[in-house]
Amino acid sequence: MDATLQQIQSLIRAVPDFPKPGVMFRDITPLLADAGGFARCIDALAEPWQGSGVQAVCGIESRGFIFGAALAQKLHAGFVPLRKPNKLPPPVVSVDYQLEYGVDRLEARNDALRPGERVLLVDDVLATGGTVAAARALVLKLGGQLVGASVVIELAALQGRERWQDESAPLKALLRY
Repeated sequence: MDATLQQIQSLIRAVPDFPKPGVMFRDITPLLADAGGFARCIDALAEPWQGSGVQAVCGIESRGFIFGAALAQKLHAGFVPLRKPNKLPPPVVSVDYQLEYGVDRLEARNDALRPGERVLLVDDVLATGGTVAAARALVLKLGGQLVGASVVIELAALQGRERWQDESAPLKALLRY
């Protein structure tokens, strides 16, 4: 791991047994609170996508908004929030996806992307992969061309990467636990 990633990792706090016993929660708030660390994180997230022609960054609610908006600025692209249900005025396009105990939904304005617009998905954590897979489906439903996806943290043991099934659009993670 290079020095920049080590610096970023040092700003992520491990919280044992949260939100329930046996879970090791990765708290990004110290990273967000450190101006230099956050800037290095955005630079590292942007690096693989420089020169790839990204036109829109879609951030997944809610922490994906934080990283996505900053990344969009760094890549000179627009920012599109992918929201939970009933947060946007109609008309919206939506995708339902399965949770461990139920169903959830992601939505975006029906005109959020232009047909063929080159899109990068961003979120803070890749866990089981359901949310990022739904976001991918939503971008495609909106007519976007998916360039790839980036996350700050991948929880490798949860095997979320297996749900990404798009070899033409790579999924990049800065840190893996």
